[in-house]
Amino acid sequence: QVYVVFSEELKCWCRALVESVWCQTDGYQLGCFLVDYAKYCSVTSENIRVLAGAFAKIPPRAKKCRLYCTKPLTLHIDYCENTAKIGPAKRWDTAAIQHFRKLLE
Repeated sequence: QVYVVFSEELKCWCRALVESVWCQTDGYQLGCFLVDYAKYCSVTSENIRVLAGAFAKIPPRAKKCRLYCTKPLTLHIDYCENTAKIGPAKRWDTAAIQHFRKLLE
C-alpha cells in the first residue's frame, strides 16, 4: 500500500512504500521508498498519512528494479603476493553506484 510521508530531505510530502518499521525510545521509525523520487528515507510515525482517493490511483514515477544477471564485482588486492584480481562482492561499492548513475543521466 502506498502512503504519504513527509521527507525532511526534500521538504515536502511524498508518496512512499513502507519497507520496514523499528521502535525507538521516542516512537517508531519507518524505512520508506519514495515512489516518485526513487529514493530511500526514514521518517517518524508522526509524518505518515493514508493516501486519499484519486491520488492512490496515480501510477508511481519510479520503480525498483535490478539489472538482470548483473552481479557486483570488486577489486581484491593481495599485498603479500603483490597482485590484484577482480572478483565477486556482496554489495556494489560506492564508486560503481556513482558511475552507473552518471551513465543513466
